[in-house]
Amino acid sequence: MQSFRTEIENPIVEKDIIELANKIELFHNGKIDEEKFRSLRLARGVYGQRQEGVQMIRIKIPYGKLMSNQLRRISEVSDEYSRGRLHITTRQDIQIHYVDLDRTPELWSELEKDDVTLREACGNVVRNVTASETAGIDVNEPFDVSPYADALYKFFLRNPICQEMGRKFKVSFSSTDEDTGLSYLHDIGYIAKTENGVRGFKVLVAGGLGSQPRHAEVLYDFVETDKIIPIMEGVLRVFDRYGERKSRAKARMKFLLKDIGLEAFKELIAQEQKAIEFKSVVIDADAYVASKPVEVEVPEVTIKDQKAFELWKSTNLIPQKQEGYVAIGVKVLLGDFYTDKARLLADLVDNYAAGEVRLTLRQNIVIPFVKSELVPLFYTELEKLGFVEAGYNKAVDITACPGTDTCNLGIASSTGIAEELERVITAEYPQYLKNEDLVIKISGCMNACGQHNMANIGFQGMTVRTPDKLVAPALQVLLGGGNLGDGNGAFADKVVKVPSKRGPEALRRILNDFEANANGKQFVEYYKEKGEKYFYDFLNDLQDVTNLTQEDFIDWGEEEKYVKEIGIGECAGVVIDLIATLFLESEEKIENAKISFDDKVYSSAIYYAYTSLVNSAKALLLAENKKTNTHAGIISQFDELFVSSGKIDLGVTFSDLIYQINKFAPTQDFASKYIENANEFLQKVRTYRETQTNVLDKKAV
Repeated sequence: MQSFRTEIENPIVEKDIIELANKIELFHNGKIDEEKFRSLRLARGVYGQRQEGVQMIRIKIPYGKLMSNQLRRISEVSDEYSRGRLHITTRQDIQIHYVDLDRTPELWSELEKDDVTLREACGNVVRNVTASETAGIDVNEPFDVSPYADALYKFFLRNPICQEMGRKFKVSFSSTDEDTGLSYLHDIGYIAKTENGVRGFKVLVAGGLGSQPRHAEVLYDFVETDKIIPIMEGVLRVFDRYGERKSRAKARMKFLLKDIGLEAFKELIAQEQKAIEFKSVVIDADAYVASKPVEVEVPEVTIKDQKAFELWKSTNLIPQKQEGYVAIGVKVLLGDFYTDKARLLADLVDNYAAGEVRLTLRQNIVIPFVKSELVPLFYTELEKLGFVEAGYNKAVDITACPGTDTCNLGIASSTGIAEELERVITAEYPQYLKNEDLVIKISGCMNACGQHNMANIGFQGMTVRTPDKLVAPALQVLLGGGNLGDGNGAFADKVVKVPSKRGPEALRRILNDFEANANGKQFVEYYKEKGEKYFYDFLNDLQDVTNLTQEDFIDWGEEEKYVKEIGIGECAGVVIDLIATLFLESEEKIENAKISFDDKVYSSAIYYAYTSLVNSAKALLLAENKKTNTHAGIISQFDELFVSSGKIDLGVTFSDLIYQINKFAPTQDFASKYIENANEFLQKVRTYRETQTNVLDKKAV
């Protein structure tokens, strides 16, 4: 094992980083199955890239709040281990690319010096907790959701109940009924509310995008703030046990709820209540350390272009509830900027604001706590960085995922077409610099990282095939999606599929018709009134692939002829493990259970033991060539194949043994007994496996 060392003071974090280094070495030496190693590194923010031999690193920025020292630290790491480019994601993370796998533990160690983590930024875990970028400053908010988002993020980080779920799990917080956190498309979404002066949240569950978008359902109209963590723990326990694990396409929570219904889902949550240690988790919002603006003299500055300054002020300033202050929206083209600008931005907010920036769901930056008198100064300084493009969060501000630039799943360019569409709007439709209604989003594939199917106008990367079998890059045009507020939203309809090079013409026709016929209506209402066929009719001719030119076979931003290349997706790939690896994992889980027990964290100890029991049962089922799916399915299958048949004697059914987890409170006595059960079960199934293997070996001889 390599002797990797860190300078991290937190022993839990240090153990995490050393474990990653050790697992990388075991992987290189052929001691860990490739699929299992993928699962481990993804949960540590290390994601395979389209380009062979390098990794994308996703850096977790909870609710998008980034302090200036953290921005500098990320810049240093990007310069040292990557290429100096930072990419803001639609989940308020930062990604860097082209990183050597062997250097990732060292990279992570450097980030942690300023409390920046990679843990659970990717993989089948609770992903980055997102929130409204104006949390704490929004003029309409009933209270600041930041302390609650922060507490929830910390509670579930490294929590054993959500480390190896069937798929990823996404959480959002919205500051107001405008639902700028987009709760309706999350696995669980919280919208800030007050009732009779008491703080709380509306809770929505099981929303999602992807190829089959689903609107979240209301779990509770109002719960007080001390209930949000226990509620999410119940939801996660149910998802972990009953969620699909075999079919990647059906493994999100939205499919579980669709299959069993909301009432059955609530009943399963109720069954977990005895296992949940904390029925109430009080979050001390007053103890949350909010950023404080600096006191500074207002320097005199000269504005060179007053007209440009006034336009920028009209589109990029955000009112702030703190008197005398505004926030500044910085439009970041496609979410990409470089470390030289990042460092200067960190200096600027340190010297003249509150030492923080917010990363937004539309891949932009917000600078809060700018004194109104300092706006001219910020404009002149941001202008030096190329950060004063007008149209923050307006129609010209298009969201796009990386697409075929770096993503394995990218089918067609999303960044190239996004740049071209922004150019078209700026040059031909300048009125949309100030239009907040029109939301345009682009994804390079059906997985909707660019959130195309919730946009007013969305584009999804695809391909078209000509009659003589030639393949060209294409765009599915989707229309009519939008955020309607208070947890309500509309998903866009797929209207036509056009060659990518015709994307700008499709946009022109849509905008021209909107201008002529909307009559003051917002786009969602205008689309609903006209209907899908109306748009199909005036876009249909753009689908014709019998008359393509050579240019149509070259994707946006490329020079070579298009070749469709799709790799294996990594966000939540199915893991089929080797039997020996599963048994070793069961041992590790029991060791983790004992550590948690010694630390008196009995609920965690019990859950580690539970995952060991499931893991051991899964190993034996796979050894018998049985398909394994949900945890609940594994448990019933094991009883049927091994216990009811008398092959293995447990003294009780496996169901009775393992489901003690939701029959008993997480006490010290029960934790001790349950860990012992898990250990005994592992020994029994191992012995059975060895006996069967020996019998087979003798028969072979």
